[in-house]
Amino acid sequence: MASTESCVTIHMVASLDGFIARKDGRVDWLETSDEFEDGDTLDPEVTQEFLKTIDCYVMGSRTYKTALDFEAKGFGWSYGDKPTFVLTRRDLPKTRDTVEFCSGELAPFVNERLKPTFRSIWFVGGGAVSGECFRLRLADEVRYSIMPILIGEGIPFFDELDEDVALHPVEVKAYNKRDGGAPPRGKEVGKRDTCGLGCRQRSQFHPGRRSASTLKCNTG
Repeated sequence: MASTESCVTIHMVASLDGFIARKDGRVDWLETSDEFEDGDTLDPEVTQEFLKTIDCYVMGSRTYKTALDFEAKGFGWSYGDKPTFVLTRRDLPKTRDTVEFCSGELAPFVNERLKPTFRSIWFVGGGAVSGECFRLRLADEVRYSIMPILIGEGIPFFDELDEDVALHPVEVKAYNKRDGGAPPRGKEVGKRDTCGLGCRQRSQFHPGRRSASTLKCNTG
């Protein structure tokens, strides 16, 4: 599917103080009984339609390893059957044909490899990858799911920014704990329920059973 109007989105879930994981990579703080009664609840069918608009995912090696850990624990693969590009020079396990390992310069990869093929390109972690996207001015929008918790220290959402980045807010929404601040993943055969009430899927896109707010900003 060739595209002349590609959009590069950075989306991650982070604590109120801006961390996407603890220093050791743990994200145990995502799972609590907290809720916001006035928050929106998304219809699973609407969620599935939205997920269909995402054409591919891009992530770093630590995010990929976290996704594999979730899958090993029975939470399913977080990225469906969409092409998933892992930016790494490491020798990592490949568990499905939709995953491709990539190395080299990020700007040519996005501009020459991804944009001619995919319309909706989602970067889903981690902090170093997100920071590089901004330094190279590759991102068109940011979707920041903010969890109501302070963890004090950890891996920052945007790592090593060397200048201010002005953003234009276009949307803010609050969600109750059943949606966790962003649309949940779809179901995967043989896995736990990953859609609607009682969702147990934890990923960059669906951060667990905690109320949250999602801020959407444009970079231009």
